[in-house]
Amino acid sequence: MMYYFIVNKISGNGKGLKVWKKVEKLLQGKRVNYQVRFTERPKHAAEIAKELSSEQCDAVVAVGGDGTVHDVANGLIDSNIPLGVIPAGSGNDFARALDIPMDYKKALERILMGKQRKIDIGRIGNEYCITVTGIGFDGKVAEVNNASKYKSWLNFIRLGDLSYGLSFLHVLLKYRPVNIQLKVDGKNLVFFNVWLIAIANIPNYGGGIRICPDAYYNDGLFDICIVHNMTKWELLRTFPKAYKGRHIFHPCVTIIKGKQVEVISELPIIVQGDGELLTKTPVNVTIHKDALLII
Repeated sequence: MMYYFIVNKISGNGKGLKVWKKVEKLLQGKRVNYQVRFTERPKHAAEIAKELSSEQCDAVVAVGGDGTVHDVANGLIDSNIPLGVIPAGSGNDFARALDIPMDYKKALERILMGKQRKIDIGRIGNEYCITVTGIGFDGKVAEVNNASKYKSWLNFIRLGDLSYGLSFLHVLLKYRPVNIQLKVDGKNLVFFNVWLIAIANIPNYGGGIRICPDAYYNDGLFDICIVHNMTKWELLRTFPKAYKGRHIFHPCVTIIKGKQVEVISELPIIVQGDGELLTKTPVNVTIHKDALLII
C-alpha cells in the first residue's frame, strides 16, 4: 500500500503546511507507507499528479483548497487512481459537497478506509472542472478575490468564507451585465442582461454559496443557473439568499439541466472553474460521467 500526498503549503494562507504536519504525524503513528510532494508554482500539482498517474499507488491525496484539488484531479484524469482530499483551503467547496470531513483526522481516516466512488466532471477545452464553472460576474469576482489582499487576511483570522462576499461587493460597483446566447444540448436560448451563468456539478461554490442547490456530482447532468434582467440593487438583495439556495425562487433566476452547454456573449467575459481563471467566452462545457475516482 502506498499513498502519495500533494501538499500546497500556502493554501488557506499557510493552512496547507500546518495541516500536513499534523497529517504526517498521524501517518507515521499508523505506519502508513507514504510519499509527499510540495507544490512550488501554479499548476505544479497537476504536473506532479500526472507523473504519479503512471505509478503503482493506492491514492493521490490533495492537501489544500479547491484550486489544489482542481489541479490534482486534472493530472489524474484517465488514470484510474483515486483522488483523496484533506481540506486546507479557504472555501473547500468540493469537500463540503462530497461530505469529506473538514477535520484532518477524520478526512485521513476516510481515505485509509479505502471506499471509492465515481464522480462526473466538466470539461472546458483541455481543462477539467470538478465543482462549478462560473461565467461573467462570478468569473470577475474570482479574479478579484484571488488577487485581493483581504483574502489572506481573512484566512488568517479564520474568516476565509467572507472574502468572496467582499469581492462580490467590489465587482458589483463596476460590472455591466451582457446579452448571452446559450445552447444547451442543442437547444438555443437567449438571455438579456445576464449577470452570471453557473454550470454546476455540485451545489456550492465561493465558500458555501448554494448556487445550484439540486446539483449532484454523479447524475450525468449539469445544473445551470442564469441570473438575468436584475438591477444591481435587486442582485445585492438576492445575493445573501444564495447561501441557503433560496435565490432560485426569484423570477430573474432561471435553472435548467443539461449535458453540453455552449455560451456565446456579445463581449468576451471571464470563465472560472473551481475558482481558477480558465478562459473567456465563447466557451463549450461538457459533462463526463463517472470520469474521476474519489476515495
